[in-house]
Amino acid sequence: MIGNIKAVTFDLWQTLIVEDHDINKRRAQLRIDRVAQALENADRSFPEEKLWRAFSDCAAECAQFRLKGLEVSFDTQIDMFLALINPSLPGKLSRPQKRAIREAYDLSFLDAALPADPAAAAMLAELKDRGCALGLISNTAMTSGATFRVHLTRLGLLQYFDALVFSDELGYAKPSGRVFKQALDELNVTPEAAVHVGDDRAADVGGALKAGLRAIWVARPPDSYDEPYAYQTPTDDQPHATVTSLNEVIPALERLAAE
Repeated sequence: MIGNIKAVTFDLWQTLIVEDHDINKRRAQLRIDRVAQALENADRSFPEEKLWRAFSDCAAECAQFRLKGLEVSFDTQIDMFLALINPSLPGKLSRPQKRAIREAYDLSFLDAALPADPAAAAMLAELKDRGCALGLISNTAMTSGATFRVHLTRLGLLQYFDALVFSDELGYAKPSGRVFKQALDELNVTPEAAVHVGDDRAADVGGALKAGLRAIWVARPPDSYDEPYAYQTPTDDQPHATVTSLNEVIPALERLAAE
């Protein structure tokens, strides 16, 4: 514990792992290439530009769900993507063919994965040593929670968490209070005893405040985002503390505990 703070929850993307424009481009191309191959193996060929358009439109549709605090399952997202390629496509593919497409779409992340923030592991380890329960709350977007677990294991970060909440598995996304409640229930703490740390002013800060948690905003530079998700939704919600580096999180928690 740090004073009256028993638990700390973290966002994943642009909080514990950080954007890299070149990696993001490579991952997107891998997804398109591998999905195209899986479709060809199923005797279904489509122009690459059609796959790109479906990929972009699917991402936009899913983002609209998240702005409302909702999320689709990863299998539903794949069906949405396939229907945007061709409305009849989901119904014409066998289960093994769909599974191959799902794996091509999802597992491409692991071959073009984002690195951990250099300060993440040491910060999480210190919080654990000080007796804080730790939770991860992630909106999963184009990658499944199952695949993020694999990546977190590879980064050596999974071991620190007592609770993992991924939007595609819960059916709700930040800023929904249900997401934060799920994490707090798993950590067995009240909102007043928890602090959430994340980069998105609307989803992380606004969502945490509405759920009764204190919030620390990780203010990443706007040009570090491929898409301005953390800045596109106006919000008047103010964090209890603002940091520009994960090295500043524990001092910020200490200040909050002393207030």
